[in-house]
Amino acid sequence: MPNYSGIWTEQAVMQANGAGNWPNAPGAPTIGTATNTGDGGTVSVAFTAPTFAGLPAVITSYTVTSSPGGFTGTGASSPITVSGLTNGTAYTFTVTATNASGTGPASAASNSVTPSLIVYVEDVFSAYLYAGSNSATTITNGIDLSTKGGLVWSKGRTGTADNNLLIDTVRGVNKPLRSNETAAQYTETTLTAFNTTGYNITGANGDINLSGRNYVGWTFREQPKFFDVVTLNSSTTTYNHNLGSTPGCIIVKCTDASGAYWVVWHRSFANTTNNYLSLNTTDAVDNFTNAWPSAPTSTQFSVNPSLWANGTTGIAYLFAHNAGGFGANGTDNVISCGSFTTDGSGNATVTLGYEPQWVLMKASSGTGSWFLTDNMRGMSYTGGNYLLANTSAAEVAGNAYLRPTATGFGTFAFGPGSLDYIYIAIRRGPMKVPTTGTSVFAPIARTGTSSSNTAVTAGFPVDAAFIKASSTVKPWDVEDRLRGGGKYLEFQSTAAEVAGSPAATINFTASNTGVLLGTDSYVNSSANSYANYFLQRAPSFFDEVCYTGTGAAQTLTHNLAAVPELMISRRRDAVAGWAVYSATLGATKYMRLQTDDAPSTGTTLWNDTAPTSTQFTLGSTQSASSGTYVQYLFATCAGVSKVGSYTGTATTQIINCGFTAGARFVMIKRTDSTGDWYVWDSARGIIAGNDPYLLLNSTAAEVTNTDYVDTAATGFEISSTAPAAINANGGTFIFLAIA
Repeated sequence: MPNYSGIWTEQAVMQANGAGNWPNAPGAPTIGTATNTGDGGTVSVAFTAPTFAGLPAVITSYTVTSSPGGFTGTGASSPITVSGLTNGTAYTFTVTATNASGTGPASAASNSVTPSLIVYVEDVFSAYLYAGSNSATTITNGIDLSTKGGLVWSKGRTGTADNNLLIDTVRGVNKPLRSNETAAQYTETTLTAFNTTGYNITGANGDINLSGRNYVGWTFREQPKFFDVVTLNSSTTTYNHNLGSTPGCIIVKCTDASGAYWVVWHRSFANTTNNYLSLNTTDAVDNFTNAWPSAPTSTQFSVNPSLWANGTTGIAYLFAHNAGGFGANGTDNVISCGSFTTDGSGNATVTLGYEPQWVLMKASSGTGSWFLTDNMRGMSYTGGNYLLANTSAAEVAGNAYLRPTATGFGTFAFGPGSLDYIYIAIRRGPMKVPTTGTSVFAPIARTGTSSSNTAVTAGFPVDAAFIKASSTVKPWDVEDRLRGGGKYLEFQSTAAEVAGSPAATINFTASNTGVLLGTDSYVNSSANSYANYFLQRAPSFFDEVCYTGTGAAQTLTHNLAAVPELMISRRRDAVAGWAVYSATLGATKYMRLQTDDAPSTGTTLWNDTAPTSTQFTLGSTQSASSGTYVQYLFATCAGVSKVGSYTGTATTQIINCGFTAGARFVMIKRTDSTGDWYVWDSARGIIAGNDPYLLLNSTAAEVTNTDYVDTAATGFEISSTAPAAINANGGTFIFLAIA
């Protein structure tokens, strides 16, 4: 029977309005939420269509209008973006609908929103690792140098005479300076171009691209409240800058004559008018009368030409200090210029309010080199590698001088002790919440090679790797960047951490897009096939914290930027079980990853305290005095991951995770009874038919020829043929799914 409801609705409206007064234009849309896009000067406005579309009943467009300003945006559906707005000004928005007969009335006004440019640390800084090739190479690090400007500081890691090269967009690609020399800038082809996603480097050049050597390039983009580059001349004392905040550190160098030292001003000097350090030497703080004639401000700085000018031109690099300006709210700090004093043993604790990814530090009250560390090259909780800004020496590996924490860093047995130090520290990224699973998680099925330095590409910097031989009986290999490569745990075991060699198992410090595997049979035997799970730490998705126990309950900070819903923890330095927290079960329950046991009650693990978006609490059981621990934290990230629970039905059911292309990883554990920790992944098959699975609590090879879990567009499907451990009628289950 024909559906005349639309006709009768329109006819009723016509009759209600009387002959000759028919409402041909659409009604008013219903306003939704206006949101700052973060792109600067743009706002996205959501709405729903009017209940009456007019005559003809086809809406051809919608118009969004701002107040104040009258800026407009048009489109065929919600949401619509309005551009040209002024950053920092509050706006509201209305929406109208148009059909062939005209434009209808405006909606109610939206919420007030203030457009701004949202900038994250990953937009302005990068530590990029690459192997020399003797061939022209493009470094793609996501930093816009060609339109924004900035500095590339490059250093060879394995060569014994590779200079520190500083090349900026103000002086040009062929004008490197060397921080380990007093020479003027060279005219030398090193970089060949700055571009919007990084830079290009030349072919064979020992300092930057020689085959057989490894390199790092640190990129600093010009950005208010982070970094700026200013040209100097020998006849001027005071200069304007665009840092938008008071500098925390200034590094100055003469560019057209040799013999001039690199001179450094730092906000932590006892005398900020006369004190200076030399970047190219190990000297302690020295004095030069009126070296810095006036205190720097948010718009200007001054430097005495007699301090730096052997010639007539120079360059200044300005670094901000705790100036905010970053993150979704524009208030997060990403760079700090501070100081600390070590005790007699060379130990100190520095609080930044964030975990650093790059630190430059130098003794100011005594002699000592300029130490350069970063998390890509191995700045870990147990030590890492360092380079020196004042020499051409190769990277020194395996030191334990600096260890990052969730809120800063500590030094351990650093130097002779009882010295003052200055530093520049940059926040770890990414800060932006991921929107795609492929940007932070990679499941890879591969056959081992038994070859050292086997490269495996994940497509992003790998922070954690969980590897299991799928074709044979082997333990799990659990490693991560924060603990340092080669230090592995086993999911299925209570054994203490094994401090092996990254060359044998996993090397995290060779590439920004993957890892190198060694020859250990846990990860890379030619006789076996492997399941590899690679993860990047990212807000709302995954984080990691290493800590030392105190013998009592303690509360620690994390950087997940969301409330953890799943936490996996264990002691590293002793035989101990894995402890698993589930938000579904609450803070009085825990599970053991190495067993199939049902949840147990115990208040001494999580101290009967649920975690928050910034902290988690541990009881005495997870905080043995001087014990070392690692904790992995997971949360639900829209479209990327889902931590959840479901009730079994013994029939086929779809678990909706809010995904659009299905889950690529699924972990399931029964919680009302015993049950193994099941794991599936798309690399080995989550398909209609055979779905191989592994067990986190077992060394067993994968089980094939099962049809328990299949893919579904919104998440995953549990089959009616699944066993009770996955889908018992009335049973309760927790899961972690990653898109």
